[in-house]
Amino acid sequence: MMKLVFVPLSGRRAMRCAVFSTLLAMAATSAGVPAFAASGVVVGKDGVLTVPEQSPLRQRLQVTAAEWSAPRDTLSVPGSIMAEPSRVVPVFAPVTGRVASVAVTSGQHVKRGQVLVTLLSGDTAQATTDETKAKAGLVQARSAMQRAQEVKQAGGAATKDVEAARALLSQAEAEERRAQARLAALTDQSGGDGTLVLRAPMDGVVATLATAPGVNITDQTVALLTVEDISEVWAVANVAEADGDDVHVGQPVAVTLPARDGIFIPGQVSAVEPDLHADTRRMRAIVPLANPDEDLKPNMFATVAIQLKQPPGLMVPQSALLMNNDRVTVFVEVAPWAFKRRVVTISYDEGEDTQVLSGLKVGERIVTRGGVLLNDD
Repeated sequence: MMKLVFVPLSGRRAMRCAVFSTLLAMAATSAGVPAFAASGVVVGKDGVLTVPEQSPLRQRLQVTAAEWSAPRDTLSVPGSIMAEPSRVVPVFAPVTGRVASVAVTSGQHVKRGQVLVTLLSGDTAQATTDETKAKAGLVQARSAMQRAQEVKQAGGAATKDVEAARALLSQAEAEERRAQARLAALTDQSGGDGTLVLRAPMDGVVATLATAPGVNITDQTVALLTVEDISEVWAVANVAEADGDDVHVGQPVAVTLPARDGIFIPGQVSAVEPDLHADTRRMRAIVPLANPDEDLKPNMFATVAIQLKQPPGLMVPQSALLMNNDRVTVFVEVAPWAFKRRVVTISYDEGEDTQVLSGLKVGERIVTRGGVLLNDD
């Protein structure tokens, strides 16, 4: 018995069309006539899709033979120039106080030991005073020890007096060492009036200057200035996550700079950072570069071309790859204008091409453009 289905008046025409299409497909199947996909492609029983001769789809499909080719020999990635971290030294004030004078300016080249900043500090004066008192105490303890030994030799002192003098001498020597270490930690040149001289820790250039005469120093964690040596810099290549396995220590590179047209700088990867940066999903490859003329400036943009050593393989255009049920597939031509979907395994992308590891053979013709129009689902 046929079951009647009642639909609103506005939808009866659509329902009649749907029922007619379903009955037509059932009739065609029962009569042995091939079914037609939505795009006009004839769908065979074995999953072969045939494009009829009169179909306009033929004008939109491009079929190309899969070829064995050598993959890219270089990987070009964006990068930048940065100062080597071990050659960048921020100069801090070891004590609180006031800036008496500044002997350098930003961008000035300095030599190791050159005066940078002079401070006036009560802590420095205290350290100097402590060192002077420690020296005086040490002299007194040595004299007392000598007298105790002489009296004992004359038979007028007990052994305990000599031991007490020796203990006081040891304490005085320890105090002298402590006072000298404290003063040395502040500066190699200080005065009893609390003057403290900060000197250049190495040859280089003053990169930043953040103080001036008369400034009161209350936060010792803020750098007064920064000295950096850029006679050798780093070119940092930002390698994408997908290309991380292709970059290794020792690979030769070529560095070019947008701001230095025509300059080609050879180098070699010295280190590859193990972690990806969470915000960019890229890893950094480090390339040391000699920079005796200081022509390479930190934070300059660069392009790093890394030489790769990849074996040749079966390469196909990315436009040929289609997703089907979470699998990568291609349409392979099994006969003139007849195609069948096939699952393939891919390795990596190279520009507009992708390497296929399995599922396809050299010489097989595949749809490289318009494959999405073939619908066998």
